[in-house]
Amino acid sequence: MKGKVLVGMSGGVDSSVAALLLQKSGWEVVGCTLRLHLDDPSFPPREGGCCSFQDVQDARRVCYALGIDHFVFNFTELFEQKVIDNFVSEYAVGRTPNPCIRCNRWLKFGAMLRRAEELGCDAIATGHYAKVQQGPDGRWQLYASPYGKDQSYVLYSLTQKQLAHTLLPLAALPKPKVRSIAQEAGLPVAQKPDSQEICFVPDKDYAGFLCRHNGHDSTPGDFVDAKGHVLGRHRGLTHYTVGQRKGLGIAFGQPMYVTRLDTAQNQVVLGPEGSQYSRSLLADDLNWVSIPAPETPLQVQAKIRYQAKPASALASIQPDGTLLLHFAEPQRAVAPGQAVVLYDGDLLLGGGTIVKGIKE
Repeated sequence: MKGKVLVGMSGGVDSSVAALLLQKSGWEVVGCTLRLHLDDPSFPPREGGCCSFQDVQDARRVCYALGIDHFVFNFTELFEQKVIDNFVSEYAVGRTPNPCIRCNRWLKFGAMLRRAEELGCDAIATGHYAKVQQGPDGRWQLYASPYGKDQSYVLYSLTQKQLAHTLLPLAALPKPKVRSIAQEAGLPVAQKPDSQEICFVPDKDYAGFLCRHNGHDSTPGDFVDAKGHVLGRHRGLTHYTVGQRKGLGIAFGQPMYVTRLDTAQNQVVLGPEGSQYSRSLLADDLNWVSIPAPETPLQVQAKIRYQAKPASALASIQPDGTLLLHFAEPQRAVAPGQAVVLYDGDLLLGGGTIVKGIKE
C-alpha cells in the first residue's frame, strides 16, 4: 500500500477515473465531495459537472462501485467568503474575475488538504489535467498536460505545500481515454457531460447572478470614446467586459469594442477595430510556482485567458513587486481581474492577476 489519499470527487468522469487509477496503483483511496453552494431552485437541475446535489449523488454512486468511503464536506461558508464575495466585489470595480482559480486555491487544494490531514491522509488528488513533479533542486513543479485538455492555468496559485501533497493521475491521459477507462470499469458517470459553466451561475448570465445577489442591477451610464465623447447609454457596468463587441445594444456603423470600464464615472469606454489590443500588461498578486521569483527579465510564453494560446513575452518584476509583461505581438482583450499565467514550454513558471492592459 502506497499510502492514504483523499480524492476530490465532483461527480464527473475525470475525478471518478482519478480515484479508480489511484486505487489500482496501490493507494488506499477515500472519496470526498465538497458542498460549495446550494442549488438555485429557480433553475432546472444541471447535467454534468460540479457542485450540484445530483453531483453529490453521482460521486457517492462511484465510491460505492469502487468500494471506498465517501464523505461530504460542507464548505459553503468558506466558498461564500473566498469565492462568491470576491466575484461580486471584483465586478463592482470593473474587473472580470476567475472564480475557479480562487476555488482551487482556497477550497479544493486548501480546505480539502487540511481535512485530509485530519483524516490521516498522505495526499489529496483531483481529476485535473496537469502534471506535478519534484525538480532536481527539491522544488515542486507544475506542468501543462501534453494532450488536448490542459488545466494547469487554473492551478497556478497553488503553494509548494499544496503541490507536495497533490496527486494528479490524469496528467498523461487524453480525455477520450479517460472516458474509455470509465466505460470499461462500468462507472455510472462514464458518459456524463462535462461542466462548462461557473458552478454558481447556472445560466451563464453573470449580470443576472449579480443582480439577484445584490438585490438590484448595476446603474446605467454612458458609452464614451477614448476622448470622453458620449456615444450612447449602457445598461450597467456588470453587463460588459474588456474586449466585448457583441451585445452592446447599440449600432455604431462600425465594430466597436469595450476597451475599459471606468467605475469612477460609471462609463464604458469603446474604441474601433485595433483598440481592443494591448502591447503590455501589469499584474499583481503573483505566485511563482516552479521557479523562484526571477531577478532579471525572463522570456516566457503567457496565457491571458484559460482558452488563450500562449504568447511570447518578456516578463520583468518591477520595484513595487508587480509584474510587467511586454508581448512580442499585441494581445486582444487583456481584461483586468483575469489571470495571466507564464510558461516555459510545458513548465508553468507562475502567474498573477491582471491589473491593466497597456496599449504601447
